[in-house]
Amino acid sequence: MNSKRYGIVYEDDYLIVVDKAPGVLVIPTPKKETNTLTDLLNNELDSRGVEVNAYPCHRIDRETSGLIVYSKGKKAQQLLMDEFKNRRVSKRYIAVVQGTVRQDSGTIDSDIFSRNKNRYEKAVTRYRVLKRAGSLSVLEAEPVTGRTNQIRIHLKKIGHPIVGESVYAFRKDFKVRFKRVALHAAAIEFKHPVTGRAMKFTSPLPGDIEELINRKE
Repeated sequence: MNSKRYGIVYEDDYLIVVDKAPGVLVIPTPKKETNTLTDLLNNELDSRGVEVNAYPCHRIDRETSGLIVYSKGKKAQQLLMDEFKNRRVSKRYIAVVQGTVRQDSGTIDSDIFSRNKNRYEKAVTRYRVLKRAGSLSVLEAEPVTGRTNQIRIHLKKIGHPIVGESVYAFRKDFKVRFKRVALHAAAIEFKHPVTGRAMKFTSPLPGDIEELINRKE
């Protein structure tokens, strides 16, 4: 990864697919942070003489690692954001959660409150257990809808908060600690907004999550 903060896994005239390290903001919050992923990526494009700006087509949390798609220019951004809005983009995350998830797979259908819209919105997440490791479970989670922090909220609602969770659960309540939310954006599939070609990308688990899964209790 570029200075260990991001790596470009795909790039063409319209899109850039980036593998983000944990701890990097995608865009500034109201605190107006600098050195966000968007800043870093546009600085790289400038250094290469690329004249268009990169714009994120969706977001992942600061603490979450993994794949995020950028457009080159506003037109391509709008086209791909329409794909997200119409639920034609498939995303898969790997989450390490507290406790033993008994069901091998399931669907969480529970509305989530949107502060921006001041209302509850429908939210659906599918999951399946990949591994049970002592007092933890490793899940593959697929957000059918795309609400803010959806996976984190939904997994807490079924009694299995993500390891490292500090917003929707208290870290001190659990034996297993982690420096960040153990969530990784592992795969994304979509139709290219310009060429129509099927696109699929994957990202390997980062070392800290691998170490967490394979630790000895």
